[in-house]
Amino acid sequence: MTDTPADILVVEDDPDLRALLLDELTDAGHTCAGCGDLSSAQGFMREQMPKLVLSDLHLPDGNGLTLLEILKPLPVTPSFIAITAFGTIDQAVDALKRGADDFLTKPLDLDHLRLAVARTLQRQQLEQELNYYRRLLDQGEFHGMIGASPNMRQLFTQIRQLAGANGPVLIAGESGVGKELVARAIHLESERRNGPFVAINCGGINANLLESELFGHAAGAFTGATKARRGLFAAANGGTLMLDEIGEMPLEMQASLLRTLQDGRVRPVGSNTEQALDVRIIAATNRELPEEVAEGRFREDLYYRLETFAIDVPPLRQRGDDLERLIAHQINQLNQCRQQPVDGLTSEALERLRRYSFPGNVRELASIIERAVTFCTESHIGVEHLPPRLLESIPAAPAVSAEQWQPPTAGGELVSLESVERSYIHHVLEQLDGNKRRAAEVLQIGRRTLYRWLESD
Repeated sequence: MTDTPADILVVEDDPDLRALLLDELTDAGHTCAGCGDLSSAQGFMREQMPKLVLSDLHLPDGNGLTLLEILKPLPVTPSFIAITAFGTIDQAVDALKRGADDFLTKPLDLDHLRLAVARTLQRQQLEQELNYYRRLLDQGEFHGMIGASPNMRQLFTQIRQLAGANGPVLIAGESGVGKELVARAIHLESERRNGPFVAINCGGINANLLESELFGHAAGAFTGATKARRGLFAAANGGTLMLDEIGEMPLEMQASLLRTLQDGRVRPVGSNTEQALDVRIIAATNRELPEEVAEGRFREDLYYRLETFAIDVPPLRQRGDDLERLIAHQINQLNQCRQQPVDGLTSEALERLRRYSFPGNVRELASIIERAVTFCTESHIGVEHLPPRLLESIPAAPAVSAEQWQPPTAGGELVSLESVERSYIHHVLEQLDGNKRRAAEVLQIGRRTLYRWLESD
């Protein structure tokens, strides 16, 4: 038995042939161990389990396929290649039916041996990777969102909590993180789930048309308004209205929205009559609304009305292993439309994706994987299938040094934890030239939490 765990166990009663096989496989780069009979092989496997068992079928104390029966119930089954001097078709069929991966006959062709071992281990690795991706797909699905990282588990908990309330919700997060999926999840978890869910992008509609789009209009309200039209508030009655990119809503429209949030009534453009509606508002933005308020581009009273129930959606770079879950999910979806499925990614391609910052978040990842699957003609996506920007050297994120920071003191007395935290937050901001987004990443807190700290200074 070797000190290093063996990748391959050779079970052969002929000592000369056993030594030859061990030498050949060791020269091919494998870590090997050898046994001369069934009993010693069983003892070896009780101590450590190899990736592959290469065994003669005719051993002094039994049939080598007995080892195969021992291996089959294991959670991770080693591969098995049978060797025999007889080489009949019946033996080959029997061994393969009982789970052997390959069958070799004596006298052995050493080139054939190396090829069979390499092929078997490669197939084993691909099967393990495929099973890994399948396990990922079974984890962390919540209303169309894929994630099991701590950040996403916290997000799912917040969604369930907010679903029980009835006030407006503000969803903050970078572009592409899936804010509409979060809004839909809140709706589906709430008592309004049987009502309509209506979404509108406030930045995608002309400011002059937005009021009519939201509140509707009466016949003759403006040129071309030949008949009355109900707005999206009315369409969402009894359900949820999502106002995406609310930071781009014109100030005059913000005033109308605030009035509607306060009294629950809508007046169509050109009408003297108000309608009482039951609509829950979910607003979403990728802008920093506190900064927009400070710059006079967003109403402070509307901001505080919306942020009563606020929720942050984490960017992809802060979601750990969710990257691989999302990749597995995307590949699985795309494979349903392909004749030749893709099993996964090469280790190098996956490492490139792990090192990438994903400024476009989940939406960008979906685009990258769709492109890769489209151009991939093999079983695994390689680096050559990734966009050129991922093949360039990825600069390291700016480091933050704590060496120059000194904890605050009060005349030599101990100070509160809040004072220490506040001091370090300002130190990080100074190191990053005031970049609040990057500071929140370094501190591993949400941007809204960072803004609350700064506002309370």
